[in-house]
Amino acid sequence: MRQHPLFGLALATFGALMLTPDALFMRWSGMGGYQMVGWRGLLMGLVFLILWALTSKHRLRDLSILASGYAIGIVVCQYANATLFSLGIANAPVAVVLFAVATVPVFAAIFARAIIGEPTRLATWITIAVVMGGIALAVFGGGHGDVTLDRAALWGALAGLGVAMVLALNFVILRAQPQVPILLVIGLGAVLAGATGVIVTGPAAMMQGEVWAIAICGLVILPVSFFSLSLASRYTHASNVSLLLLLETVMGPLWVWLGTGEGPTPMMLLGGTIVVVSLAIYLWQTGRRRMALQS
Repeated sequence: MRQHPLFGLALATFGALMLTPDALFMRWSGMGGYQMVGWRGLLMGLVFLILWALTSKHRLRDLSILASGYAIGIVVCQYANATLFSLGIANAPVAVVLFAVATVPVFAAIFARAIIGEPTRLATWITIAVVMGGIALAVFGGGHGDVTLDRAALWGALAGLGVAMVLALNFVILRAQPQVPILLVIGLGAVLAGATGVIVTGPAAMMQGEVWAIAICGLVILPVSFFSLSLASRYTHASNVSLLLLLETVMGPLWVWLGTGEGPTPMMLLGGTIVVVSLAIYLWQTGRRRMALQS
């Protein structure tokens, strides 16, 4: 049965909206960085591995693919993603981290050229420069607000950029190697990150804070959102999914502001607006260009 033409967009919108309160629940947990890495990694990883075990029709083949360099690369990417995002949210303003993570589509264009050989247009490099300028304004712009722009903000920007880079690399590898079992490799990377978080934190300290809040992240928000976004890419262009992911950049800090009172500074809002608008224009023009080439 054929799906409705808007099915992919609706699914991507649902996945992106599900992801928007993630940072708020992380704040509500009151946990440290590696403690959140432990909970989020183990819970999300176990959900994905259980789903793989229940749904995979070629388990032995999937396990053999784990030895390939591509599969190991995705495991490493997921390990870094799970670690850097939690450490960034725990130690820096949420707005700065999410603004930096919004650069995923740009890094994907760079890695696609290096790995798959897709050319990078001048518009991509212009967007990169504008986006980096927006992030720099958010971090170093100064201004008066509820958040102080200091080393913590710089760390948050670097962590967010790291997350964007490994996510982009993850997407490009999966595009180049569709035979890689997504649930297995992402689940394994998440579990390894979670195990590291438990070791660094110590088992005795893992129960400190609001476990219910971080459990909602690991058991509901992350699995549902990432599964929905991954499935949506089969029914709509990747540029559409990337564009809808910007909902987290816009709404994530607002949820945190409403839930905790952690308000972004005016310069953070201005820098974030530059990031979101420039990426939205870039993705929109890219989508139009692809449609023109296909017609």
